[in-house]
Amino acid sequence: MSPCACMIDSNPHLSLRMKNKSSTALECPINLFPRQESEIAGLTQSLNQERGAAGKAAYAQALVDAVKVLVDCQSFDQENNNCSLCQSISQLRLKTYNLVVKAGRISRS
Repeated sequence: MSPCACMIDSNPHLSLRMKNKSSTALECPINLFPRQESEIAGLTQSLNQERGAAGKAAYAQALVDAVKVLVDCQSFDQENNNCSLCQSISQLRLKTYNLVVKAGRISRS
């Protein structure tokens, strides 16, 4: 299991949970992952404290922006396993957070 896999619980509150908060298993060659991971963890905690999908959507959008920094990394090296893992984790997170943003829009309708 990846060191920071996230999931949406099946409850209507769309709680995101960090499976494992340690990012030591992923060694980013430019140290971008640990910096973004810190921001992502803080935003995830804020999102989890928010009530209702509409309120969570703003935090989810901030999470999308934080993850895009990793997805758009200019130093990505396809041959580096850490870079590939970072991209896989980031793509999964991006999909997850975009779903929360969409859920917030639906709940406002």
